[in-house]
Amino acid sequence: MADHAVSDDAQVQAQLDRLWSLSPGADVLGLERITQLLDRLGNPHRSLPPVFHVAGTNGKGSTCAFLRAAMEADGKTVHVFTSPHLVRFNERIRVSGQLISDEQLARYLERVLDIAEGVNASFFEVTTAAAFLAFAEHEADACIIEVGLGGRLDATNVITDPVVCGIAQLGIDHQAFLGDTLEKIAAEKAGIAKPSAPLVTQRYAESLFPVIIDAVANASTRWIGQGDGWDAAVYRDRMHYRDDLGRLETPLPRLAGAHQVQNAALAFAMLRHQNAVPLSEAALKAAPLWAQWPARLQRLDHGPLLQSLPKETSAWLDGGHNAGAGEAIGAFFTDERLEGRKLHLVIGMLANKEVDAFLAPFAGKIAHIHALPVPGHDHYPPERFAAIADQWGITCTAHANVSLAIGAIADECAFAGDTAPKLLIGGSLYLAGEILRLNDQLPD
Repeated sequence: MADHAVSDDAQVQAQLDRLWSLSPGADVLGLERITQLLDRLGNPHRSLPPVFHVAGTNGKGSTCAFLRAAMEADGKTVHVFTSPHLVRFNERIRVSGQLISDEQLARYLERVLDIAEGVNASFFEVTTAAAFLAFAEHEADACIIEVGLGGRLDATNVITDPVVCGIAQLGIDHQAFLGDTLEKIAAEKAGIAKPSAPLVTQRYAESLFPVIIDAVANASTRWIGQGDGWDAAVYRDRMHYRDDLGRLETPLPRLAGAHQVQNAALAFAMLRHQNAVPLSEAALKAAPLWAQWPARLQRLDHGPLLQSLPKETSAWLDGGHNAGAGEAIGAFFTDERLEGRKLHLVIGMLANKEVDAFLAPFAGKIAHIHALPVPGHDHYPPERFAAIADQWGITCTAHANVSLAIGAIADECAFAGDTAPKLLIGGSLYLAGEILRLNDQLPD
């Protein structure tokens, strides 16, 4: 799917323009094109540091953040490939711990595009090849690779010898590519299983067990699932993790939401079921507080975008857009956290997402919906959100952009004498990136 990436750097933008002119403009899953690209580049993916490969419907990016935090807390250098970016395309590729520079990014994209003629590679496939080329040419102790879409036919699945594979939460999303049942989606995600690596997963319904068992059998590997090979729980405001190697007690994650405990624990399980990158117990204990992952229940600063709101405003940003994300976000906003208030919801959402399933957990917690477009993308019209607001017995207002929505909330607060409103801005990672840019909170 198109990412509409742009860059302030002229050299990077020139390569992005070339990419758009060559790309088919849509995701076409399969390993043939990425294999051709990498072969023409000398197969850099075969020369990477130890690879940690992570899939999942929700939580895979956060799991990658916890993996990186643990390794860096132990003094390791780490390459990281994630998607999508929020503000700058560079966010997708972290080389030896640092976001790739504009100069490097332009050079690696150019090298890939120079050999890409006739392949008809997608945007994501070219980006993946550029990342692998950069990673192969720079030293690091480990490499964290997040699956882009699905797993079995995702471009990142050309990796044949990871040290461990992980799958986070499973849910219904991207049905056009992955199928419309959890069983079909689980089969696609579990397609990252490899003979050289255990497959570590979160806890799933028993109905999915045959799918995972088939995947690990076909890959001649073993499945280490939560509740069997490892487990984790919260007790007295601490995270308690256990597996065959013993028990580990750590602080709760700094990343907001109870679901982040499970993502951190999955990262621990992956790290403790591989031997290529040994880590100290102290590093694991530090990871929950070190990990950062923007636009996931991120508390916004009182920056330029929010300047018109009262200083005591509490505003959160989350790019979640499916049922599982809605459940996690909804669970975060307890009566205690809302302090008896209701949220102003500022939302824009792509038209291929299940808006009713995403918003269902917010029923009774929203005071007003402020509907936004998602520029450059096919999105739900304001009438769709107005219909939901009507079902909930609340009001909905359409705005041309987020600045106007914030201004309307500020006016409403001034009229009502509300000096400490609570906001949730979300529904799309594309929208989340615009929020961070306007509020001067760029990911680093």
